[in-house]
Amino acid sequence: MPLDEQNLPAEQGAGDQPSAERFDRSTWERNRLVASIALFAGLGVLLALPFVLRAGGAFFLPLTVALVIAICLVPFLEWLERRRIPSPLAALIALVSFLFAVNAALVLIVVPAVDWIAQLPERIGQIKTTLEPVIRLYTEAQGFIDGLLKLVTETRRAPTVPGEVPRPGSLLDMLTTAAPSVVINVVFGLLVIFFFLSGWTRMRRRTIQGRGSFSGALTIARVIQNVVDATSRYVLTIALINVLLGFTVAIALSLFGMPTPFMWGGFVALLNFIPYFGPFVAAILLAMGGLMTFSTVGWALMPAVIMTGLHLIEANVVTPLVLGERLKLSPLMILVSLSFWTWVWGTAGALLAVPLLIIIQTVLAAAGKPDIAGFLFESGTLTSVPSDPQEEYRN
Repeated sequence: MPLDEQNLPAEQGAGDQPSAERFDRSTWERNRLVASIALFAGLGVLLALPFVLRAGGAFFLPLTVALVIAICLVPFLEWLERRRIPSPLAALIALVSFLFAVNAALVLIVVPAVDWIAQLPERIGQIKTTLEPVIRLYTEAQGFIDGLLKLVTETRRAPTVPGEVPRPGSLLDMLTTAAPSVVINVVFGLLVIFFFLSGWTRMRRRTIQGRGSFSGALTIARVIQNVVDATSRYVLTIALINVLLGFTVAIALSLFGMPTPFMWGGFVALLNFIPYFGPFVAAILLAMGGLMTFSTVGWALMPAVIMTGLHLIEANVVTPLVLGERLKLSPLMILVSLSFWTWVWGTAGALLAVPLLIIIQTVLAAAGKPDIAGFLFESGTLTSVPSDPQEEYRN
């Protein structure tokens, strides 16, 4: 049977073109199906995650706090390991140092605060006398006056027995008098910090070595290092700024004649970790303390005025100058993160809002963001063109 060998390549070439088009079309449809599944699954996880975190706060909150603290202690751990200290011993030293700092803050802030709370029922009369001109000025606001008088009446009936409020002298005293669930959460968090730090170097090495390619290992190494560097640098820098702010406020209040000035400075430093709302709460507490101490409205409000002035200098001059552009965060994203984590975990969530925002942004910046607009309107996939990982690592 004769065979036209000259026409065979032409016939094969003509038949390959529709087959290639069908292959490209099926590949595109399969990629779009996978992208659709990934998109809807991701949206479902995002919608369910806040409620899961809120409902399981008894587990997720201490775990998250412990992991954030451990990440911030990693630079100190690595500094100790570079001096040939074994990882378990270095982790123990880092954990003990952290507990020492927490205990010092507790003695500095909580013990005097208990005395102020115990004196509050006795000082209500003085607060009322100090505010009398202001109350007279707003006599037309009958609801405000009724609410204030009701508050004063209820507070006067509070017990004023000396020594009724327990005074913790250390972190151990607080734990021995706390509820069992609180003790369990604290012990759980401390164990998580210790085991995370003691196994940090080994875990990072295994994670990097477990990648099948050099570029994958380089990407994992970059993500881990960026998360640690960005989080620890921001938290430790803000902590140093807040401590200096609290110390400056304490010195100014001591010169002004405010009792226990370092307690108030500690409150200012602690609340300044909560963006925007923390300084506002600190000013209210200082105004209340001033009303309990001084007999005129002008002098009573001066502690809050001093703290507000120093905070404005810190927020608009010192912090931008120290942090620079690299660690600057979007105010809108800070507000969104603050409101979200406060809704999920309350005050503890507000303290964690900025560190968690940094961790999430760092991971997304390294892993790449899904191209949702391209999936909906253009290519039909969720992937975007990634940047060169080696170039990013060199930068």
